[in-house]
Amino acid sequence: MTGLRFGTGAMALAALALAFAWHIAVGAKVIPLATVAEAFWGYDKTVFDHVVIRDLRLPRALMAVAVGAGLAVAGALMQGVTRNPLADPGLLGLLAGASFAVVLGTFTGLTSPVATPVLAAVGALAAALVVWGVASAVPGGATPMTLVLAGAAVTAFLAALTAIMLLIDETSFEALRVWLTGTLAGRPGSAGLWAAGWLAIGLVVALGAARQVTALAMGDEAATGLGVDVNKLRLAILASVVALTAAAVAIAGPMGFVGLVVPHMVRLVVGYDYRVIVPASALAGATYMLIADIAARMLLAPVEISTGLITALLGAPVFVWLVRARL
Repeated sequence: MTGLRFGTGAMALAALALAFAWHIAVGAKVIPLATVAEAFWGYDKTVFDHVVIRDLRLPRALMAVAVGAGLAVAGALMQGVTRNPLADPGLLGLLAGASFAVVLGTFTGLTSPVATPVLAAVGALAAALVVWGVASAVPGGATPMTLVLAGAAVTAFLAALTAIMLLIDETSFEALRVWLTGTLAGRPGSAGLWAAGWLAIGLVVALGAARQVTALAMGDEAATGLGVDVNKLRLAILASVVALTAAAVAIAGPMGFVGLVVPHMVRLVVGYDYRVIVPASALAGATYMLIADIAARMLLAPVEISTGLITALLGAPVFVWLVRARL
């Protein structure tokens, strides 16, 4: 089993490296992989392709890796802790809450790269608590279906408030209109740098709690019998999910369905041990986002579409399948 996991991990890393190199090589101008390698090992600022790779394409590829890994791990944790196959930062309102908070902050003048992840974290946490409260208040409690319905209602409400703010001052919020569709195009490197700390915190907590999440996925009584402090674990996972979601939204806006699709793909390969699912989801999510961003740039070239539209097009059929198969 250890050898199988090692082999799977090696293949996942190879796939990520290949997607990373491919992502840097393609674009308005296709750059040979040999030139890509030269830009890393023998950088020459007088060579135009080297400058394009190091200053434009490399930061975007790194941000794609961060967003994909963060959202995939957040989705895996949510599905494990809630035992809900439909749990996802987008479906349960976290992405909408984080986006609304960032737009509200921009509306009030808080636009610095330092403030953006903080605003996104506050918005994601508030939305998560509201969704859980609404779902818990209905007859039958917080079931997978009531959570999804509550998430849809909260998402729609926050989207309406966001649209109202955008309409108040269309000129000032023109850039946010594209960001709200989920995009890596034109994102400043400072956005990724300040979000990196939040991402690192979320991943460290997720990896540290992975073993206990496996126990919790079997039920509260089983987890308690194995020595897991259920309430403490849920608080830690909530903090991790909020940090990961905040980092992703601060970098690229709301990218839907990544946290839903990737963990299910990973479980088909590695099983249900969260000590494996969490790191595998990070690798698979990063690869998935790189490929989605390549598709966003190349499908209608030279016109580029938002990466969030690609993730939605890929994720919506999976969501329908899960609803039919699991509920």
